[in-house]
Amino acid sequence: MKKVMILAVMMVATLTASAQQAVGTWSVTPKVGLNLATIRDGGIDAKMKVGLVAGADLTYQIAQPFALSVGAFYSMQGAKGKDREFGVSYDAKLNLDYINIPIMANVYIVRGLAIKAGIQPGFNVKHKMKVEGAGQSYEQTIEGFKSFDFTIPLGLSYEISDFVIDARYNLGLTKLVEDTSGKNSVIQFTLGYKIPL
Repeated sequence: MKKVMILAVMMVATLTASAQQAVGTWSVTPKVGLNLATIRDGGIDAKMKVGLVAGADLTYQIAQPFALSVGAFYSMQGAKGKDREFGVSYDAKLNLDYINIPIMANVYIVRGLAIKAGIQPGFNVKHKMKVEGAGQSYEQTIEGFKSFDFTIPLGLSYEISDFVIDARYNLGLTKLVEDTSGKNSVIQFTLGYKIPL
């Protein structure tokens, strides 16, 4: 029994030791996951919409507790809701897709567990509204949406072996449309695999 316990501790130590890269090295981490997105401060009753996110981070390990990363992600955002007009109820889904470029500082508070914060410029590549109700369904491009979005991403990540579990909140600071106050609000979960370069 004692040998089994020692072997188990050694295996966990080996996994944990490989969860953080050496100082002065680079890695790339492809990631895929889910967004829970909505619009805040817009004066509307917006509900969360589920969307996909996929891309990769390039990371440089500056020191044992510090790393910097820059990424590129395709992110499906927006919101959904219900409304009633002229006695007819309908469901509306705002589909906002972005190419996001998160630039993050990663601080490892214990081996493998990092707090993340940074900035994220984003570029809108789709802004369409899908409406369904009264037996009809249609999708149309919405005019007036800004092509640029600026966000503050905050989160945590945990690395075990070469796998990275990441959870972050993206707080939008840019008004989506000039004459409204609505901004992006996205909770994001991803799973990635770190590849040393």
